[in-house]
Amino acid sequence: MAPIFVLIVVVFIHELGHFVVARWCGVNVSVFSIGFGREIAGFTDKKGTRWKFGWIPLGGYVKFMDDENAASAPSREKLEQMTEGQRAGAFQLKPLWQRAAVVAAGPVANFLSAIVMFAAVAYFMGTVTLPAQIEVLRDDPASPAITAGLKTGDVVTKVDGRAITDFQTLSELIAKAPGQEMTFEVMREGAGLEIKIVPQQKTIEDGFGGKITRGIVGVRPGADRSKLPVKYPGPGAALLSGVDQTWTVVTSTLGYMNDVFHGKQSGDKIGGLPTIIDVSNQMAKYGVGPLVQLIGLLSVSIGLLNLFPIPLLDGGHLMYYAAEAVMGRPLSNQTQEFGFRIGLALVSSLMVFALWNDRFRILKWFS
Repeated sequence: MAPIFVLIVVVFIHELGHFVVARWCGVNVSVFSIGFGREIAGFTDKKGTRWKFGWIPLGGYVKFMDDENAASAPSREKLEQMTEGQRAGAFQLKPLWQRAAVVAAGPVANFLSAIVMFAAVAYFMGTVTLPAQIEVLRDDPASPAITAGLKTGDVVTKVDGRAITDFQTLSELIAKAPGQEMTFEVMREGAGLEIKIVPQQKTIEDGFGGKITRGIVGVRPGADRSKLPVKYPGPGAALLSGVDQTWTVVTSTLGYMNDVFHGKQSGDKIGGLPTIIDVSNQMAKYGVGPLVQLIGLLSVSIGLLNLFPIPLLDGGHLMYYAAEAVMGRPLSNQTQEFGFRIGLALVSSLMVFALWNDRFRILKWFS
């Protein structure tokens, strides 16, 4: 049930963003669907919108009355057949800024909901800050940490002149510097030391079924987690934490994609529905907090993906509107149709690639 819940929430948030702003702009919404394909169940509200669930759980859509299909491709034929009263609710006849607002509202809803989810987890469950005290992994005598002279119990105070207050920051700096010499300033039994270390590059499991290449030195937190206090931030601090986590997901995702494009990372972290199912089941075992964190993570990812300038996605529509703003007129029907076909090919290719990455998960299910 966890994967179904996760998918419904993430898709619902995105489509609700489109729906709310569309209604606010006076657009007539004919369908609000979670999933594609044949309808499983649904109802029609007082304004004529059909709310429904589809058989194929690969997303959802909000369809306006003048749309050709679920991808919001414009239908000139439908516009020509409408009465004046109906044309008042046509999406394609709304001012450019309103159309852009409706399209952008889906990703914006994803980002805002993620901020709220991350903030709620921080506020209600608190956070534990691991100090930058280290324990050197003794099962690898050739690790950079041991070779350089780090010892268990050392507390890292600075790295390359930057103050270090927690192990998470230390880990992130090491991860970004494979093969680069780093200067560690540490405290050992009250005395300060300076140790130079070169992190080695290593490909490790990312916890979500993929792999990531990063720098490592062979250390882990040395503090006893059971004795560390849990800190509960106030509403303002929790909200800032939610913003920070959302921004971190955006930047790390874009950074990963840039690395894939330049051949620095493999694309095996790109997964589809099987990945979501597996990870959702894993997070559900740890409780509500991790599951909400996962929903927030997926919500940011869906919002970011939809902003890519690919026809068929929200970013593609916004690209068309930008061209319309510059040219003073919409792109021709032929140009838009050609773009939608390219977008369909790109999105389909991405789905096939993600499914290929998930092949071992699928085989494991059957085995």
